[in-house]
Amino acid sequence: MELDELKSLLQRHFTDGLVTVVGSGLSCAEGLPGMGALADHLQATIEASLLDDDKALWADLSPMIAANGLEAALIAKPPSATLEAAIVAKTAELIALREREIVTEVFDRTRTLRFTRLLKHLLKPATGVPVITTNYDRLIEIASEEAGLGVDTLFVGQFAGHLNEQESRLSFCREVTLKGKSVQYRYRQRVNVFKPHGSLDWYSREGKPVSYAGDLPLPRLIITPGLNKFRNGYESPFDRHRERANGAIDKASRFLVLGYGFNDDHLETHLTPRIRGGLPTLLLTHTLSDNARKLAQDCANVIAIQHGSVAGKDGSSVFVNKTKHFIPDLELWDLTAFISEVLEP
Repeated sequence: MELDELKSLLQRHFTDGLVTVVGSGLSCAEGLPGMGALADHLQATIEASLLDDDKALWADLSPMIAANGLEAALIAKPPSATLEAAIVAKTAELIALREREIVTEVFDRTRTLRFTRLLKHLLKPATGVPVITTNYDRLIEIASEEAGLGVDTLFVGQFAGHLNEQESRLSFCREVTLKGKSVQYRYRQRVNVFKPHGSLDWYSREGKPVSYAGDLPLPRLIITPGLNKFRNGYESPFDRHRERANGAIDKASRFLVLGYGFNDDHLETHLTPRIRGGLPTLLLTHTLSDNARKLAQDCANVIAIQHGSVAGKDGSSVFVNKTKHFIPDLELWDLTAFISEVLEP
């Protein structure tokens, strides 16, 4: 396939009905820790904070994590409630620390997030730009505001903001007009961010979920890998965000998938069947997971781009119409290069 032909094909993907799914790969590209770094952080820091029973459980888990990875170990040997809480705390600790460093650079105007640049090229429907992310960090929200857009997370308020979907939506209303017997609403352009695994700014207050952007020495509402993930996903606010995410998937006309490996039970019951049903899908990631690779190999409607190397030359490995191509010298799998080469040529 000629490069110009590929770029034209990719440009045509950015049209109506696009739903974006963001996984940890995009956050890792910005410098946040991935699963390996998180496992290393837990191995180095968690034992000192554990009671004796949990220390014994961690002693069993630790070599399993080293051998098979964090998520596989936690699925094979589920932790106690207290060990789960400790893992959640250490996970949030590491991600929040790294996130703060990145946000400082954005605030100082020394960094532009990849997603900020991307948003300039996405259509802005009146109902909001739907973005689904399994990440806990706030980089999508920050990137959206930096692009001049509002951010609807279904929470209302700056201090102990409460979960209220209707109030959150109406807070973006800028004008109400009456035409005949019809009432028409004009809304500010915004990004609807759905986070089925939780967020660093979600806490529990008197048994109810709240949103607070600052750091509190309290447990955050996040679902970490393997930790009773499916059960916890049916508690508030995870349940509502999961339902809105799946609703967006069900209404989508096409998908843009960034750094997501198709390994999440909460989304896969809706996302993979729709892709296999024929919806056009563009997948950008450094390395395709086994599930993502299978979709690219099985489905002609999927374009997947990952890092590639042939004869010592780096570039992009591209699946188009179930056929693999190699593009030398261009890192089209990275969103920065993709935007520069395809969307801002």
